[in-house]
Amino acid sequence: MTTAGAGQAEADQGEKGGIRTALAGLTTRGRSFLAAGIAAAICSYVLGQSDLLRVGLLLAVLPLVCAAVLYRRRYRVAGSRRLSPARVPAGSEARVHLRMDNVSRLPTGLLMLQDRVPYVLGPRPRFVLDRVEAGGRREVSYRVRSDLRGRYPLGPLQLRLTDPFGMCELTRSFSTYDTLTVIPRVEPLAPVRLSGEAKGYGDGRQRSLALAGEDDVIPRGYRYGDDLRRVHWRSTARYGELMVRREEQPQRARCTVLLDTRGIAYQGAGPDSAFEWAVSGAASVLVHMLERGYSVRLLTDTGNAVPGEGGDGFTGANQESADAAGLMMDTLAVIDHSDGAGLSRAYDVLRGGNEGLLVAFLGDLDEDQAAVLGRMRQRGPGAVGFVLDSDTWVREPSDVPGPLDRSGDRLRMLREAGWTALRVPRGALVDELWGQADRARRGVAAASGGERP
Repeated sequence: MTTAGAGQAEADQGEKGGIRTALAGLTTRGRSFLAAGIAAAICSYVLGQSDLLRVGLLLAVLPLVCAAVLYRRRYRVAGSRRLSPARVPAGSEARVHLRMDNVSRLPTGLLMLQDRVPYVLGPRPRFVLDRVEAGGRREVSYRVRSDLRGRYPLGPLQLRLTDPFGMCELTRSFSTYDTLTVIPRVEPLAPVRLSGEAKGYGDGRQRSLALAGEDDVIPRGYRYGDDLRRVHWRSTARYGELMVRREEQPQRARCTVLLDTRGIAYQGAGPDSAFEWAVSGAASVLVHMLERGYSVRLLTDTGNAVPGEGGDGFTGANQESADAAGLMMDTLAVIDHSDGAGLSRAYDVLRGGNEGLLVAFLGDLDEDQAAVLGRMRQRGPGAVGFVLDSDTWVREPSDVPGPLDRSGDRLRMLREAGWTALRVPRGALVDELWGQADRARRGVAAASGGERP
């Protein structure tokens, strides 16, 4: 949840233009009273009626006094906004809580509250608040929902103040605003054993060599949270500070999620397009791998990766999975098509090897890009590719036999290069394809005898 204050945002504007602003806020009733007062004063001068002059002055002064008092009192109202939650999946609702505080010593009149929201989130919410006592508060809320991911500004908050007589109405616009982040949909995935996992730590992790023995132990300085049973007293006496043993440390398995964002690789737009499916699939795999304890990196065709705690772009072992997932979801919330034509930049990032399991979400491929992906497979122990034929997402498959055959050729090239490659039809579920990829990998491994199912 986030909170944004909207205090006396306009208090520093000074008195310049204050009279003009107050008079511009006169309602129809206030203007009528002012006109009637001026007319009565003129008639009293012409007719020589002093009593009529008093009536005219009363009618003219009342709206002016109301405008002056209301203009002063507008600085004494504070507002705040709270989002619950501030990050919401596409298609889900978030609730926005508005709070108005009367920080003056006098009660307010009728308040009309309005919050600015983008059209995609729904209609602009409006509220009418009755008299707020001195030091009192009022709270209202409304819901927003978007099927399109992105970052949407909420605010600034607008407040219309009126006096008890309805003579004047002033609009107050606060300067602060909040941002609602709509992230891609995330589907829960089944825990499968895809190739590329290392061995020896739980369900496929790699451990470093254990340094054991009194003579071979390599101690390090004590860190907050270390188990005191690991203190190496001989080294502590030698260095004059607490030293602990370097015990066998698990090395987190790695996973790189490659998202193809090339604009030429996708057709169509909207929440049901092929590109949005690819973004949602990448988000689902990222969250799934983080929950399983992997060090995960998000990579695009442009070669850009979401930086993690580690210097290599992967999320560090000490970083909370929730924080890492939030950072990547924020990136996927605003990711868009790139102008690139190939995947060579992503290949350059993967040249170093030791990248762990590679999971790719790909659009339409030509022969050159399929060859680049084949070389990527050689840089890691395993690769899984989900290839979206965007033509089938905008038209029926029977209408486009040519592109389907071409897509089949690209899948065959990837499989010959060692990829576990699957075609993504329109309306497919990420969870189902995730299980199909595992079964396909196990089938190939069983046929070759290279891996035990």
